[in-house]
Amino acid sequence: MELHSQPVRTGPLLAILSGAPFVASLDLFVVNVAFGDIAKSYPGHSLGEFSWILNSYAIVYAALLIPLGRWADRIGHKRAFIAGLALFTLASAACAFSPSLWALVAFRIVQAVGAAALTPASLGLLISALPAAKRQSGVRIWAAAGAAAAAFGPVVGGILVEASWRWVFLINVPVGIVLLYLAVRLVPDTTHKDPDAGIDVVGAALLTVGVGSLALALVQGPDWGWTDSRVLIAFAVAAVTLLSFWWSNSRHRTPLIAPDLLKIRSFAWSNVTAILFSAAFAAGLLSNILWLQEVWGYSALRTGFAVSPGPLLVPLFAIAGGSLSRKYSAGRVAALGSLLWAVGTVLVLVSVDTTPNYVTGLLPGWIIAGIGVGLALPTILSQATADLAPARSATGSAIVSMSRQIGTVLGVSVLIAVLGSAVDYDTFRQAWWVIFAVALASALASLGMTPATTPTPVVPAESAVPERNLS
Repeated sequence: MELHSQPVRTGPLLAILSGAPFVASLDLFVVNVAFGDIAKSYPGHSLGEFSWILNSYAIVYAALLIPLGRWADRIGHKRAFIAGLALFTLASAACAFSPSLWALVAFRIVQAVGAAALTPASLGLLISALPAAKRQSGVRIWAAAGAAAAAFGPVVGGILVEASWRWVFLINVPVGIVLLYLAVRLVPDTTHKDPDAGIDVVGAALLTVGVGSLALALVQGPDWGWTDSRVLIAFAVAAVTLLSFWWSNSRHRTPLIAPDLLKIRSFAWSNVTAILFSAAFAAGLLSNILWLQEVWGYSALRTGFAVSPGPLLVPLFAIAGGSLSRKYSAGRVAALGSLLWAVGTVLVLVSVDTTPNYVTGLLPGWIIAGIGVGLALPTILSQATADLAPARSATGSAIVSMSRQIGTVLGVSVLIAVLGSAVDYDTFRQAWWVIFAVALASALASLGMTPATTPTPVVPAESAVPERNLS
């Protein structure tokens, strides 16, 4: 075991360890705005094919988050953080100079590997390095970085696309280099290596193939035909691999999802809710961006500013949600947030038409939806680990983060399936009704997050040694 004792400079440490995940999360949101300009560079591809720029990143990130967290335990968190950040930075440069759509998708996969390595390692370093009195506030700042990425992503993406969509990726290079330099010099490796940390490689592979095949079938169904042999094969592969993942996961020594965790009601329902709400959120965000660009003819910059009011409300109402959770159950607060997202979606649906009417058409519903995200998402994430033993909270956080990414993939895939190749008023109305239905399902699932009685946290026999930080 290696353990280093170095003085910790809290400010720079928080900036570095929160900055890197911020950049990794930012890429999820800036790319939405760049869709139209990327399409101009690679003509001849359908909307479904372009959706893989988003889906490939989210699928790989979701599947590798926990395995690479355990890999970080094995080699040391600082080493894993630097390796992940370096890979993410190099892949970003490759994305910027991609000669084709499928080359861009391939480099996005490499980006996701880097992001999945640096994210759990950064939190592990933060928790280990900060003094106990500053640990909770430090973790809050780290978590807020993801919310800030959602808020600023569309605007940043719009500004960068004004020069070229390639800057959406190229901007990561100087930022990554600076963070690497500071990490090497200023971040202490206060964590211990665990050479026995288990990595479920087979489980991660099965989950990646399963979710990817399901996304492929949903995305390509409208273009290929729902009865096309390729679509049917993709659905079959998804079913077989996901069932195999469940079987393998239940028997592995260090599974991606510990079966005993799913016996804890609040944890299980928080993950169900995370999938549903993330699906509604991802589909809603992308649908509004596509509406602004494809129907109203907005530029990337104008689109970025148009969608920013909703996400900018998230941090404010995240605080309000915390206050409400002290008076009402977490399930009710999350349900209220999901309902507001549903209401906002319907308000957009009934208010907009093909003639641009942003202030009276899109904006009111989008603001209500943004309030809903602020109430729902932080509550879902915090409730997921509320009833877990302290030794299991890191794994719980990693799993719910994985659920969010899977929900994002499913949301984007279903949206593309509904829109198909005919991006017009009628298909958007259908898409918004689907988003409304998923948000309602999320509200219902939220009610299950609050246990009927206060449970006793489950600590399995193998947890005699405290569990490492995985997310």
